[in-house]
This record gives sequence, C-alpha cells and structure tokens, in this order.
Amino acid sequence: MRTISIYYPKKFVFGNGCSEEFVHDFIGFGYNKLLLVTAVPLLKLIEPIANEINKAGKEVFIYDNVNAEPTIEDLNKALEFAKSINIDSVVGIGGGSVLDLAKLIAAMLHNSQTIHEVFGIGNLRKREIYLACLPTTSGTGSEVSPNAILLDKSDNLKKGVVSQYLVPDGAYVNPLLTKSVPPPVTAATGIDALIHCIEEYTNKFAHPVIDVYALEGIRLIASYLKRAYDNGDDEEAREKVALGSLYGGLGLGPVNTAAVHALSYPLGGEFHIPHGLSNAVLLPYVMKFNMGASVDRYADVALALGAAEGKDNFHTAQNGVDKVFELCEQLNIKVKLSALNIPKDAISRMAEGAMKVERLLKNNPRALTFDDAVQIYNDAY
Repeated sequence: MRTISIYYPKKFVFGNGCSEEFVHDFIGFGYNKLLLVTAVPLLKLIEPIANEINKAGKEVFIYDNVNAEPTIEDLNKALEFAKSINIDSVVGIGGGSVLDLAKLIAAMLHNSQTIHEVFGIGNLRKREIYLACLPTTSGTGSEVSPNAILLDKSDNLKKGVVSQYLVPDGAYVNPLLTKSVPPPVTAATGIDALIHCIEEYTNKFAHPVIDVYALEGIRLIASYLKRAYDNGDDEEAREKVALGSLYGGLGLGPVNTAAVHALSYPLGGEFHIPHGLSNAVLLPYVMKFNMGASVDRYADVALALGAAEGKDNFHTAQNGVDKVFELCEQLNIKVKLSALNIPKDAISRMAEGAMKVERLLKNNPRALTFDDAVQIYNDAY
C-alpha cells in the first residue's frame, strides 16, 4: 500500500444552515477586511452573510466579476482589486469557478510568484491570508481540494494549480445554498461530482482510504441526482448529492482525476463548454476505453451506480456504462459532441490539447495515446 498525504481544511462543516456557523467563526477570528468572492446571480443569496459580518464591525468587500471559465486575465483583475483594498481574508461563495478564483486570490495576493510559475503540482510556495469556501453547487468539491483551474487563453487550454496551500482554512457545505441551482446546472455539476468519484476509484493511483469516499459518493449521487434535478426544493436529495460531491472533493488531492477530465479541458478551453457538461459527454466513452484495464474496479462502480450484476465482472462493468447513458438521458444531457456544435475538424486539435494534460493522463488506468484520444472523440461525436 503506497503512502498518501491528505490535506483537509482546518475545519469543515457539513449540514443545512451551516452558513451561520461560518459567520460566527469568522467574526471570532479577528479579521477586519474580508473579500467576498461570488457571482452576480448569487448576490441576494449572500446578502444575509455579508450583512451579519458588517454588523459585527468588519468591512466586507464584494467581488462578483467572475466568469464561468475564469482566465489568467480574470485572476489578475481580481488581484488588482484585492490589493487596492488591503484585505486580510477571503471567502468564496459560489460554484467551482468562484471557489477556484477565491483560492487563487488568497494564495497569490502576497506572493512574488507568477501564475505560470505555480501551474502544476506542488509549485505554490505559500498562502498568507485566511481562506474559506462555501459552495453553492454540488459539483467540483473545490471547497476541500488542493486544486484550482484557470483558462490560459494563449493556448486555449485549462491549466491547474495543485498545492496544499489551496486547501481552505474553512469549508462550510450548506446544501440549502444549492436549492436555487437550475436543473441543467444541477445535472451537469452533479455528473462532474460523480466523475470525480469514478475516476478516483478506477485511478491507477487509487487508495483504500479514498476508495471508501469514492464508492459512497458514486452511490449517493447516482441515487439522488435525478431527484434533485426534478425538484430543486427536495432537501434530502440536495443534501445527499452535496455529500457525494464533498466525498469526491476529498479524493482530488491524494488521487485526482484522469482521462475524462484531461479530454474535457480542450472543450472548455476552446469552445467554452461548461466543465460539468464537457465531462458528462465524454464519461461513458472513456469508461468503455478503460474497462478492460480495470474490469474489477469498473464492476464495483457499476454496482454502486445501481446497475444490474452481469454474468461476470466485464458484463457488470458494461452494465455500468449503460447506466451512465441512462442517467444522462434522464437528466437531458446529450452525450454527443455534435450536440454541442463542436466541428468535427476540431477533433485532432482537441486531442493535441488533451495530450498536454499529463498530470491527469498519468493517472488513467489505461495508457492513452494521441490516436486513442482521437478515437474517443470520434466515438463521442
């Protein structure tokens, strides 16, 4: 059994209404100038949090200029704003893009390194200010992970920063914050969380400590995502999917994802397809490609998805692929690149981009070549 290192937040809280605990904790810490990073559609949602902190005599500065796929330029603009107000703390309240940007603001604010120097694994040297995250979607698990993703427009590719310093000091997962998420976003972010769990469990570097989280995350999301999609006010479904997403996030540091995410990055980078949707479209095709290299693990995944047991593990694993197609259909996700209006002549270019994401491809249970990437894109077309 290999040795793994897991960096958890100093405090993470899960449960309906736990946003109030964040406010109580923050007021008690003694920080005075908070940068609250969020998105425009969430301003009404975060208003009570900001007001309570203001009432305690703290200054709250709101930064809501966050795009769905934040770029290096977006980070630089946010850093300029943060420097101009001399903040001593950061909280991100939003989906994965908001949380990733908040994490990078906190880490890069008093840091002489450039963003290009910190891309990759373990290159970030420090973070000096307090950081908390409150997710409003059940998808990325960014609130407990050491990862943050930015789009580098110079080569139309999303790039990751992975560091223990990106793990927040506080993570407060309040499933009630996800109730206002519309059905298409609930579906796409939920499938993204499911993929985290699947790729962590079938990963070449899978580990028993993370296996427990990953399998339970698969079971929870597969069982409750359709309910959350059908009825956003279903608190039990929201709670279970949020828990599954949290479990997926806990495995991103020590194990991480693999070919599904690597192949999805060019879709987001060049064509600006939302992250969860680009992953969902590719998932069943990558599962088919990987199955033979890890058939027992994919059989476990299938059973956790609720698929029927086959006559042997290979047929059980195939049932799991079929179950993913079925779930996507129930969520009105068309698992075809053509449905996303991606031109077929972009496939070779996307494959070239995907092959650059070595930090994820090295995790895949089956070695993946340029020709393999082209074939998977063609299968998904």
